[in-house]
Amino acid sequence: MPKFAANLTMLFNEVPFLERFAAAAHAGFHAVEFLFPYPYSIAELSERLQQARLKLVLHNLPAGNWEAGERGIACLPDRVGEFQEGVGRAIEYASALKVPQLNCLVGIPGANVDADTARATIVDNLRFAARELKKAGIRLLVEPCNSYDIPGFALNRSRDALDVIREVGSDNLFLQYDIYHMQRMEGELAATIEKNLAQIAHIQLADNPGRHEPGTGEINYPYLFALLDSLGYDGYVGCEYKPRATTAAGLGWVQSVAGQTCGAAHAAA
Repeated sequence: MPKFAANLTMLFNEVPFLERFAAAAHAGFHAVEFLFPYPYSIAELSERLQQARLKLVLHNLPAGNWEAGERGIACLPDRVGEFQEGVGRAIEYASALKVPQLNCLVGIPGANVDADTARATIVDNLRFAARELKKAGIRLLVEPCNSYDIPGFALNRSRDALDVIREVGSDNLFLQYDIYHMQRMEGELAATIEKNLAQIAHIQLADNPGRHEPGTGEINYPYLFALLDSLGYDGYVGCEYKPRATTAAGLGWVQSVAGQTCGAAHAAA
């Protein structure tokens, strides 16, 4: 069975962020991920991870003004300097917190940036980030996102991201494959995962419609989990979904869909 990581941006919102580490550990998780560490000091995040005996497996590069609707800046030619500074900041956090990989959200170009310029900027920025992260021993990931939840996002399909990865030409750039986003955009989940597994370094999940727990929608998660096992996928699967009720009340999917208890699911983590 895959190793699951609780996404603390989405899960355990019943308590303040810094209390979610203990809540995740109490629920049986051995690993966590979240969008951004930057509002908090390295020291307080390290303390929460150590107290809860959790491994932090992923966070994102700085992505601009999230509250104002920005979803990354890697596609914006007038903010290359800010992007590069953000890479340095992300490496500082990841190195201190022993995070093995960082994800890049490339952003929304907007009407003032044409598609060719946005693409060239993304490639240049990812090439820079992949090189700098490699020096630090950290993998770089890039994630396509669906255009329904994030209109105008520069990379919408798995092929979009894979084409960019090929153009960047780095052995330190991989695909973050979000099952929910790709179900909305293209389907063919199993075939895409199997074909591109060597380039997939991290997977995230949520069901569709609603972005809720596995088992609440149309995606056949038991089949996908069995497929990942059969393919030998040894990375984490991030639980980046919106609980329909409380997080704890919704964790029954681990037993009913994954076929075991939450704690057992992480025993090998």
